[in-house]
Amino acid sequence: MLFNSIEFLIFLPVTFSVYWFVKFRHPSLQNLMILISSYIFYGFWDPRFLLLILISTIIDFFIARQFSISRNIIKTDKILLSISVLVNLGILGTFKYLNFFIGSFVELMNSMGFRIESSLTLDIILPVGISFYTFQTLSYTIDAYHRKLKPTNSFIEFATYVSFFPQLVAGPIERASNLLPQISSNRIFNSKNAFQGLRLIIFGMFKKVVIADSLAPIVDQIFGNYHELNGGVLFLGAFYFAFQIYCDFSGYSDIAIGLAKLFGFEIMSNFRFPYFSRNISEFWRKWHISLSTWFRDYIYIPLGGSRVSTLRSVGNVFTVFLLSGLWHGANLTFLAWGLFHSLLFIPEFLLKNFNSAGWSAMNFKNSRILEIFQILKTFVLVSIGWVFFRSPTISDSFQYLKRMFMELELPNTFRSPMVMYIIPFIVLDFFHRKDERLSSLRPIDLVECYILVYLIILFFGQEASFIYFQF
Repeated sequence: MLFNSIEFLIFLPVTFSVYWFVKFRHPSLQNLMILISSYIFYGFWDPRFLLLILISTIIDFFIARQFSISRNIIKTDKILLSISVLVNLGILGTFKYLNFFIGSFVELMNSMGFRIESSLTLDIILPVGISFYTFQTLSYTIDAYHRKLKPTNSFIEFATYVSFFPQLVAGPIERASNLLPQISSNRIFNSKNAFQGLRLIIFGMFKKVVIADSLAPIVDQIFGNYHELNGGVLFLGAFYFAFQIYCDFSGYSDIAIGLAKLFGFEIMSNFRFPYFSRNISEFWRKWHISLSTWFRDYIYIPLGGSRVSTLRSVGNVFTVFLLSGLWHGANLTFLAWGLFHSLLFIPEFLLKNFNSAGWSAMNFKNSRILEIFQILKTFVLVSIGWVFFRSPTISDSFQYLKRMFMELELPNTFRSPMVMYIIPFIVLDFFHRKDERLSSLRPIDLVECYILVYLIILFFGQEASFIYFQF
């Protein structure tokens, strides 16, 4: 079920009303209500995929409980953790990567002179959001294994944590240490939190419906016909996609956080205005935060992090970025995107530049000018990386970049979206930086909401899926 669909416009008020009505009669039924609603929400795409969520939920629930019973950490717990990892990654690998690896193997064998039929690939449908809830359940069992959290004894509470519908299909990837205590506690309706939630939902819908969906056909046209366009238009296409994917993905996250507030929950922020970053390391502290921190805590640090030699630390960073690219999809373009960002990130890492985003600005009189230059430079580099992310093949991405740098004259077309959508959004995003969760309750905020709702209604049309649903 899409957030920007008629079905969801019916689903939400019904679920919201029943949820708070049940609260007054029997508080323990709240979680069951959320769980049933989440399964309805997810099953709307394909009920068969609910079985995959149930498998992960059942296995990880009982394995985590066993951690609190078992006393032999070295043997029993490691075996149980291995089962959890193998089952979850096995399901994820089968549905998301099997065809990719089979196809790569066939291509390799054919290039070596062995004739293998390409029909070996299977007709596998990728379940929506499988990467998100898989990482969420894995973080629970890993944390339980390391005794960082106490496993819950309630299957309903754990199942609600895994399938919580606001963030089920595109994150944020929540940690059990944050969400489970809220699930196990009673929730009381708070009108202020509800209004803040509605503001976030409205702003997220504005990002998605008005900006991302308006830019989508222009981006499709540019990337689909890049071989006929000059470099100026291709640069503009890369910039347009940068804003399309940001507004699409952060719009979903805003809606998810807002929906959670409506139901009495606080979930983590996934974006903190990344396009105002002054370098790549700052960008990755602000972009898809739930995924970058997941890789930091469960891949980078266990590999040794920065505690090992410089060479190994660089290797750890390199591994994290390649895995991040692979997480996004079974395509060499995503690996190239991860590699590109690792090459940008590692020099800053070696210079110990993580916490010095503004050091140079403090040493120059024209610090504001320098800061603007740093932001623009970072945005351009990130946008170049998005070409790999958006292109269907590696060959297309390199051909696109080659033509993009060949002719740099100002394009005569495709200018209106920059004025109509992007510039007003940048201004709006800039003023929201100090209040990322839109918690203020000023009269001007109500005016803003009315304007955004009007624009959403005006642009509301064909239901367009969120980009990150495919991951």
